[in-house]
Amino acid sequence: MRKTGIRVERVDSFFERGRRLAKAADRGDAIPSSRVVAFEDVESLLHVLTEKRVLLLRQVNETPTSIGVLAKKLKRDRSAVTRDVQVLERFGVLQVTERPLPGHGRQKWITPLADEIHLTAVL
Repeated sequence: MRKTGIRVERVDSFFERGRRLAKAADRGDAIPSSRVVAFEDVESLLHVLTEKRVLLLRQVNETPTSIGVLAKKLKRDRSAVTRDVQVLERFGVLQVTERPLPGHGRQKWITPLADEIHLTAVL
């Protein structure tokens, strides 16, 4: 099971976690199959994870789909959904691939990079 953690994390904690993983790799220990997207403060996290983007994540976690179908299900403009997908892809939460359409054309297919997403913030 792939997991992604999205959290607010102090810089020293971020580097400490990196050192622990590096030491485990040096010892030959298995590195856990997970991804962490860390933000320096709550404001930065909320700038990326808006209400609309969280709804988009929920929809994609239920059923991977195309941008057009996502826009219809979320009742949003296609260009707005495309922008949100690009932001979430840049932060490593979603994956966008192109699929050929039967007959002609190509379609962008949106899938989550993790089976579970955990949001963590300590204020």
